[in-house]
Amino acid sequence: MEPTLAVIGLNFRTSPVAIRERFWIAEPRRYETLHQLVRSEGIEEVAVLATCNRTEFIVWANDVPEASNSVLRFLTQEYQLKLCEWSHFYRLMDDAALTHIFQVAAGLDSMVLGEPEIAAHLREALQQAQKSGTSGRFLDGIIQKALAVSARVRSETAIADSNLTVPFASVELSIDVLGDLSGCEVLLVGAGKVSELAAKCLRSAGATRIKVMNRTQANAEELALKLNAKAVSCEDRLSHLKSADIVVCSTSCPHSIISLEDAQHIARARQHKPMVMIDMAVPRDIDPRVGEVDGIHLFDMDDLERVVKRDIRERRAAADEANEIVVHEVLGFRRKLMVERVIPTVVALRRRLEELCHEELEFVRKEYGPFTDDQDQILTTLAAHITQRLAGSLARELRELPDRTGQEMLTVAVHRLFQLEPSVMGEAGKEN
Repeated sequence: MEPTLAVIGLNFRTSPVAIRERFWIAEPRRYETLHQLVRSEGIEEVAVLATCNRTEFIVWANDVPEASNSVLRFLTQEYQLKLCEWSHFYRLMDDAALTHIFQVAAGLDSMVLGEPEIAAHLREALQQAQKSGTSGRFLDGIIQKALAVSARVRSETAIADSNLTVPFASVELSIDVLGDLSGCEVLLVGAGKVSELAAKCLRSAGATRIKVMNRTQANAEELALKLNAKAVSCEDRLSHLKSADIVVCSTSCPHSIISLEDAQHIARARQHKPMVMIDMAVPRDIDPRVGEVDGIHLFDMDDLERVVKRDIRERRAAADEANEIVVHEVLGFRRKLMVERVIPTVVALRRRLEELCHEELEFVRKEYGPFTDDQDQILTTLAAHITQRLAGSLARELRELPDRTGQEMLTVAVHRLFQLEPSVMGEAGKEN
């Protein structure tokens, strides 16, 4: 079976945050995951893209069903995947997989159309695979091309022009609950990029008092300095939670950091005065039951998605332009991949033709020789010319066929006609 691109994963379209957080893979765990999967059946190269909105396994597979089963076994063993949850996962291959990766890189498959951060996540996924030795020339080429497509989409369309982002959606939700945000106190739990963006959006909406809390105090102080905010200690977290009107959580902690008991204590201390808690983390930082506490309005990524969807209609025209670019780039890159696939066959064919011509040339020398040096040179040149013409013609046919099915049929025919080694067909995805 010929190597094939496949994408196996789930995202915000196919699963709620409660499912996504179960299969989110923390960065340190991704390296172990890559090493484990690349040794699994059906998989030749693999990269893992894991964000709050998706977990995807990008695979160069010599057998897609086997590769899918390997991913399924991994998720079952390591993340207790249940059979009923497999319906949240999609399996894409060939052009569908290539189109998906290009769309993801361009922000066309994001919660916010044109989201710029996803390209950085994809680049990071490639770097992790390269560092782990689980990507080769095919995944390297595909993901690098996807990043180039992303850059082209951003430069040639208005896809990234909207102000509505997930952090900005937090402002709308806060205003819905609290009304005017002037004078509101904001507590950022986590000192990453998402927290920074959320703080800037909330400040633009009127919130002036901002505190930053992070497990690593130095990171909290760094972000606080950048935002002209105040860094506070985790040791006093409950007192800071009580005084905050808006709490934005975005950490990489694998478990809840605000429990139901915490929330009940905070609500009583505030006399159930309304406050907003926004959980932008996957896995979630805040116990989902916190939303049941009187006075606390809890929003997670699913709620933010609903706000963001309001903007989709206005940006559809830009998305259509971007998709046209993706379709064009997929067609061009598919042709490149088809050429790559037949290289081992073309090389083997040329060698086989050279062997056949050499055998026939030796036969002619024995049967009709001896020849003069000039005559022998003419025969040798003629044999080389015939080899070149035949190999060149067949190579062109293999490379220029418009679809993969026709290419595979001709490849099989060439292998049978010229009795090429069967193993050559399996080498199309391997580096020479």
